[in-house]
Amino acid sequence: MTVLILTCEEDVTADMVVVHLDALGVPVVRLDPADLPGGVALSGEYVHGTFRGHLQSAGRLVSIAGLRSVWIRRPGTPGTRVPEPSAWLTEESSQALYGMLRGCDARWMNHPDAALRARHKPWQLRLAQRCGLPVPATLITSFPQAAREFAERYPDLVVKPVSGAHPQDPPRAVPTSRVAPETDFSAVAFGPTLLQRRVAKSADIRLTVVGERMLAARKAAEDTEEVDVRFAPPGAPWQPTDVPPRIAAAVRGYLSAAELAYGAFDFAEDADGTWWFLECNQSGQFGFVEVETGQPIARAVAEWLARPGPEPRAHLNGSVTTAG
Repeated sequence: MTVLILTCEEDVTADMVVVHLDALGVPVVRLDPADLPGGVALSGEYVHGTFRGHLQSAGRLVSIAGLRSVWIRRPGTPGTRVPEPSAWLTEESSQALYGMLRGCDARWMNHPDAALRARHKPWQLRLAQRCGLPVPATLITSFPQAAREFAERYPDLVVKPVSGAHPQDPPRAVPTSRVAPETDFSAVAFGPTLLQRRVAKSADIRLTVVGERMLAARKAAEDTEEVDVRFAPPGAPWQPTDVPPRIAAAVRGYLSAAELAYGAFDFAEDADGTWWFLECNQSGQFGFVEVETGQPIARAVAEWLARPGPEPRAHLNGSVTTAG
């Protein structure tokens, strides 16, 4: 049976996993939904109570019933590479592709419905609280007065986007930034703003979870005033680290409730060793961590995708009812 990978053409992270799948002798079809229609074609037949579906890409034809797993990595938007793209064609292509795939018995990393829900940062923060993960005091508001009162309670704040990357082409990362003490917050009225108590970091933590496997890396903060590790100077390298049992239990609860088979968690570690939850990216990068630490994350993803299927699915990604 075949592993289907949905991602863009230039995706080094996916390349790393494909190498391991090839070594395991597992058939792989990799395609970008942005090439549908055109470079990618599909067909689905619903007759006499049965379904037969197929996808074709780069001359390869794969049966949807023959998929053991589907990995949604960094797929493009369907219908965007045609000579005359339109919102209508994008919607038609998206519904055809993902509608057919939703009906198969393959295991998902991650199911598109679970992944869509998991993108919402307000939802993440509440779920993290419920699962027992420490969450810095946070306010999301478009009320200037609420922002002012929050800043009085927590004078040392950062501001970050609610949704993540800015949707330009290509997407632009928006850094987390310190809030100046004299800020009057009038601009909050022009759009929802996320304010959060700044954690004086001793280190950044990236915890990559693949199924039941947890691989954590720690990067010591050479400057406790630094806010966003993505924009900091190179500094200390990422190093493998152990996961505190309480955090491990809470993360398992989070992924179970979110119905995710994969999650890249970001934490800020303070001077007391507390791991403060910042976010969980349901399709986060892991290549940079593997390169620096040697942790076998790509192999873990490949082994999860290669597990036998199809199987009955009690949850969106099928991970709860899989064997092994």
